Amino acid sequence: MPTKKTSQRKSGGPPTSAGARRAGGEPIDLGRALIEAYLTNERIDQVLLELVDEKVWRRQPPCTQRRNIATTFAHVHNVRCMRLAMSAPDAKTPARLDRAEVTRPQARRALAESAAAMIRLIERSLAAGGRMPNCRPDVVALVCASITHDAHHRGQICHWLCQLGAPLTAEQGLLLWEWDKRWKEVAGR
Repeated sequence: MPTKKTSQRKSGGPPTSAGARRAGGEPIDLGRALIEAYLTNERIDQVLLELVDEKVWRRQPPCTQRRNIATTFAHVHNVRCMRLAMSAPDAKTPARLDRAEVTRPQARRALAESAAAMIRLIERSLAAGGRMPNCRPDVVALVCASITHDAHHRGQICHWLCQLGAPLTAEQGLLLWEWDKRWKEVAGR
Protein backbone atom coordinates (compact mmCIF):
# COMPACT_ATOMS: atom_id res chain seq x y z
CA MET A 1 0.00 0.00 0.00
CA PRO A 2 1.53 3.36 -0.99
CA THR A 3 2.26 5.81 1.78
CA LYS A 4 2.00 9.56 1.72
CA LYS A 5 5.28 11.29 0.92
CA THR A 6 6.48 13.27 3.94
CA SER A 7 9.42 15.44 4.81
CA GLN A 8 11.00 16.39 8.12
CA ARG A 9 10.62 20.01 9.14
CA LYS A 10 13.94 21.85 9.64
CA SER A 11 13.08 22.27 13.32
CA GLY A 12 13.16 18.49 13.64
CA GLY A 13 9.43 18.47 14.28
CA PRO A 14 6.96 15.91 13.02
CA PRO A 15 6.73 15.07 9.33
CA THR A 16 4.53 17.29 7.21
CA SER A 17 2.72 16.51 3.99
CA ALA A 18 4.83 17.43 0.98
CA GLY A 19 1.91 19.52 -0.30
CA ALA A 20 1.52 21.48 2.94
CA ARG A 21 3.75 24.33 1.84
CA ARG A 22 3.14 27.17 -0.55
CA ALA A 23 5.47 28.22 -3.33
CA GLY A 24 8.75 29.34 -1.83
CA GLY A 25 8.63 26.67 0.85
CA GLU A 26 7.11 28.77 3.64
CA PRO A 27 4.74 26.91 5.95
CA ILE A 28 1.05 27.47 5.37
CA ASP A 29 -0.75 29.69 7.83
CA LEU A 30 -3.89 27.53 8.09
CA GLY A 31 -5.98 30.37 9.50
CA ARG A 32 -5.04 32.61 6.58
CA ALA A 33 -5.70 29.71 4.20
CA LEU A 34 -9.24 29.33 5.62
CA ILE A 35 -9.87 33.03 5.11
CA GLU A 36 -8.48 32.94 1.57
CA ALA A 37 -10.61 29.88 0.77
CA TYR A 38 -13.72 31.70 1.95
CA LEU A 39 -12.77 34.82 -0.02
CA THR A 40 -12.12 32.70 -3.12
CA ASN A 41 -15.57 31.17 -2.77
CA GLU A 42 -17.07 34.67 -2.50
CA ARG A 43 -15.14 35.79 -5.59
CA ILE A 44 -16.65 32.88 -7.53
CA ASP A 45 -20.14 33.89 -6.31
CA GLN A 46 -19.50 37.41 -7.61
CA VAL A 47 -18.20 36.13 -10.96
CA LEU A 48 -21.34 34.05 -11.43
CA LEU A 49 -23.53 36.99 -10.47
CA GLU A 50 -21.86 39.07 -13.19
CA LEU A 51 -22.38 36.33 -15.77
CA VAL A 52 -26.13 35.98 -15.22
CA ASP A 53 -28.11 37.43 -18.11
CA GLU A 54 -30.38 40.19 -16.77
CA LYS A 55 -33.26 38.81 -18.86
CA VAL A 56 -33.43 35.66 -16.71
CA TRP A 57 -32.73 37.25 -13.30
CA ARG A 58 -36.34 36.77 -12.10
CA ARG A 59 -37.67 34.19 -14.55
CA GLN A 60 -38.93 30.99 -12.97
CA PRO A 61 -36.98 27.87 -13.97
CA PRO A 62 -39.31 25.14 -15.23
CA CYS A 63 -37.94 22.57 -12.77
CA THR A 64 -38.84 24.46 -9.58
CA GLN A 65 -41.51 26.73 -8.20
CA ARG A 66 -39.61 27.55 -5.04
CA ARG A 67 -36.79 29.82 -6.15
CA ASN A 68 -35.36 31.64 -9.12
CA ILE A 69 -31.89 33.06 -9.68
CA ALA A 70 -32.60 36.34 -7.87
CA THR A 71 -34.14 34.67 -4.84
CA THR A 72 -31.29 32.16 -4.69
CA PHE A 73 -28.61 34.85 -4.48
CA ALA A 74 -30.71 36.51 -1.76
CA HIS A 75 -30.96 33.14 0.01
CA VAL A 76 -27.16 32.72 0.02
CA HIS A 77 -26.76 36.14 1.64
CA ASN A 78 -29.61 35.56 4.10
CA VAL A 79 -28.17 32.22 5.24
CA ARG A 80 -24.87 33.95 5.93
CA CYS A 81 -26.76 36.52 8.01
CA MET A 82 -28.44 33.69 9.94
CA ARG A 83 -25.06 32.07 10.66
CA LEU A 84 -23.63 35.40 11.77
CA ALA A 85 -26.55 36.07 14.10
CA MET A 86 -26.20 32.60 15.65
CA SER A 87 -22.42 32.62 16.10
CA ALA A 88 -21.79 36.31 16.81
CA PRO A 89 -24.98 37.71 18.34
CA ASP A 90 -23.05 40.66 19.76
CA ALA A 91 -21.71 41.72 16.32
CA LYS A 92 -23.56 43.79 13.75
CA THR A 93 -25.24 41.49 11.22
CA PRO A 94 -25.83 42.80 7.68
CA ALA A 95 -29.41 43.50 6.67
CA ARG A 96 -31.23 40.60 5.08
CA LEU A 97 -32.31 40.88 1.46
CA ASP A 98 -35.94 40.91 0.39
CA ARG A 99 -36.08 37.92 -1.93
CA ALA A 100 -39.04 39.30 -3.84
CA GLU A 101 -37.40 42.64 -4.61
CA VAL A 102 -33.64 42.04 -4.78
CA THR A 103 -31.78 43.54 -7.74
CA ARG A 104 -28.41 42.42 -9.05
CA PRO A 105 -26.60 45.50 -7.67
CA GLN A 106 -28.23 44.92 -4.27
CA ALA A 107 -27.21 41.24 -4.34
CA ARG A 108 -23.64 42.17 -5.31
CA ARG A 109 -23.30 44.63 -2.42
CA ALA A 110 -25.06 42.40 0.10
CA LEU A 111 -22.96 39.34 -0.73
CA ALA A 112 -19.78 41.41 -0.38
CA GLU A 113 -21.01 42.77 2.96
CA SER A 114 -22.00 39.37 4.36
CA ALA A 115 -18.71 37.85 3.14
CA ALA A 116 -16.77 40.59 4.96
CA ALA A 117 -18.79 39.90 8.13
CA MET A 118 -18.11 36.17 7.76
CA ILE A 119 -14.38 36.91 7.48
CA ARG A 120 -14.56 38.89 10.74
CA LEU A 121 -16.34 35.92 12.34
CA ILE A 122 -13.69 33.51 11.06
CA GLU A 123 -10.90 35.78 12.36
CA ARG A 124 -12.65 36.04 15.73
CA SER A 125 -12.94 32.27 15.89
CA LEU A 126 -9.31 31.77 14.95
CA ALA A 127 -8.31 34.14 17.75
CA ALA A 128 -10.35 31.90 20.10
CA GLY A 129 -8.42 28.81 19.06
CA GLY A 130 -10.84 27.82 16.29
CA ARG A 131 -13.87 27.57 18.53
CA MET A 132 -17.12 28.79 17.02
CA PRO A 133 -20.16 29.56 19.19
CA ASN A 134 -23.25 27.63 18.06
CA CYS A 135 -21.38 25.91 15.25
CA ARG A 136 -19.92 22.50 15.89
CA PRO A 137 -17.30 21.36 15.83
CA ASP A 138 -15.24 24.43 14.89
CA VAL A 139 -14.37 27.19 12.43
CA VAL A 140 -13.22 24.69 9.80
CA ALA A 141 -16.70 23.16 9.80
CA LEU A 142 -18.24 26.61 9.39
CA VAL A 143 -16.04 27.46 6.40
CA CYS A 144 -16.60 24.05 4.78
CA ALA A 145 -20.37 24.21 5.28
CA SER A 146 -20.51 27.77 3.96
CA ILE A 147 -18.49 27.01 0.84
CA THR A 148 -20.53 23.85 0.21
CA HIS A 149 -23.78 25.77 0.57
CA ASP A 150 -22.69 28.47 -1.89
CA ALA A 151 -21.37 25.89 -4.37
CA HIS A 152 -24.64 23.95 -4.25
CA HIS A 153 -26.59 27.06 -5.17
CA ARG A 154 -24.09 28.05 -7.87
CA GLY A 155 -24.73 24.66 -9.43
CA GLN A 156 -28.48 25.23 -9.28
CA ILE A 157 -28.11 28.64 -10.90
CA CYS A 158 -25.95 27.25 -13.71
CA HIS A 159 -28.53 24.52 -14.32
CA TRP A 160 -31.34 27.06 -14.37
CA LEU A 161 -29.44 29.27 -16.79
CA CYS A 162 -29.44 26.34 -19.23
CA GLN A 163 -33.13 25.69 -18.67
CA LEU A 164 -33.95 29.35 -19.20
CA GLY A 165 -32.07 29.51 -22.52
CA ALA A 166 -29.16 31.60 -21.23
CA PRO A 167 -26.43 29.02 -20.52
CA LEU A 168 -22.90 30.02 -19.66
CA THR A 169 -20.39 29.51 -22.43
CA ALA A 170 -17.60 26.98 -21.85
CA GLU A 171 -15.20 29.88 -21.22
CA GLN A 172 -17.57 31.46 -18.72
CA GLY A 173 -18.13 28.17 -16.93
CA LEU A 174 -14.38 27.71 -16.61
CA LEU A 175 -14.17 30.99 -14.67
CA LEU A 176 -16.14 29.29 -11.89
CA TRP A 177 -13.73 26.34 -11.72
CA GLU A 178 -10.38 28.14 -11.88
CA TRP A 179 -10.01 28.20 -8.11
CA ASP A 180 -6.29 28.96 -8.34
CA LYS A 181 -6.91 32.06 -10.47
CA ARG A 182 -9.75 33.31 -8.28
CA TRP A 183 -7.54 32.65 -5.22
CA LYS A 184 -4.77 34.76 -6.73
CA GLU A 185 -7.29 37.56 -7.29
CA VAL A 186 -8.27 37.64 -3.61
CA ALA A 187 -4.89 36.76 -2.08
CA GLY A 188 -2.99 39.33 -4.11
CA ARG A 189 -0.59 36.71 -5.48
